[in-house]
Amino acid sequence: MKLRTLLAAAACSVAALTAIPTAMAANYKSEYKVSLVLGTAFPWGKGAEIWADKVRERTDGRINFKLYPGVSLVQGDQTREFTAIRQGLIDVAVGSTINWSPQIRQMNLFSLPFLLPDYAAIDALIHGEVGKQLLEVVEKAGVVPLAWGENGYRQLSNSKHEIKSPEDLKGLKLRVVGSPLFMDVFNTLGANPTQMSWADTQPALASGAVDGQENPLSIFTAAKLHTVSQKYLTLWNYVADPLIFVVNRQVWESWTKEDQEIVRQAAIDAAKEQIVLARKGVTDEDSSLLKEISDLGVTVTQLTPEQHKAFVDATRPVFEKWRKTVGEDLVDQALKDIENRKK
Repeated sequence: MKLRTLLAAAACSVAALTAIPTAMAANYKSEYKVSLVLGTAFPWGKGAEIWADKVRERTDGRINFKLYPGVSLVQGDQTREFTAIRQGLIDVAVGSTINWSPQIRQMNLFSLPFLLPDYAAIDALIHGEVGKQLLEVVEKAGVVPLAWGENGYRQLSNSKHEIKSPEDLKGLKLRVVGSPLFMDVFNTLGANPTQMSWADTQPALASGAVDGQENPLSIFTAAKLHTVSQKYLTLWNYVADPLIFVVNRQVWESWTKEDQEIVRQAAIDAAKEQIVLARKGVTDEDSSLLKEISDLGVTVTQLTPEQHKAFVDATRPVFEKWRKTVGEDLVDQALKDIENRKK
């Protein structure tokens, strides 16, 4: 009798312990809205899909992410995304440092023209002291950052002619993201920049309302920009665009500690896979995407060191102006880390 009593008590204890996460999970939402600019045809959206799959599998279905590409949760306005995450209108996001820079001035660091000479420089920043400081800034702003991803180097395309020098940009109507820094860069180069959401960009290119745009090569191919008169592509690596995997703070705090750790590790794992996808075919070791673009009839221009330097020199005043906005100490740390990077 005493043994049966002890066994029954033990069984009740185990059941009670098992019921705790189940009971807490009962308060979870049936789905969590994930905001994205681009869908799963692009490395950006694919990274979010990988994250969602890992989270669903590892939490045994307790947490389910649903993807909302085209920043549809904020009516397509990319620059409103971060504010919407803070306010709880968005639960989860894989967002761009460029799009969030209007709310977090330090994020303009990655948009300083020609700061990042190669992928090793990007890695040195996001995985070093600079990346740590920037994630702390995001956390202080009320959003929980979990991992760094990557959209890639932004290259320049247009429908008019080859671009080999700053003079070739004179008068070109170019779509840019909603960042004053981007406006400064292209105004300095003599172009006619127009801020426009990605959703409006392809129709504008097709109609000739704008002559060109700047985006990573993976976007050029996945969006088939060669079909909207983008016949000329210049590789100039003027800006790179890291992504951040984040969760709204109230949502984060509604999860158990165990589930928080699962979501965090899933984000880290998905981000690693996403970066590999973002760099596929566009590195010195593998330039297959360039051949694919060239085979589409696009003229691909790779700048000589002298031509590249001309763009660096022309945009230097913009760099110096914006380093004050970003923060002198942060820029100095970035330059130091880039100088000491492992190539």
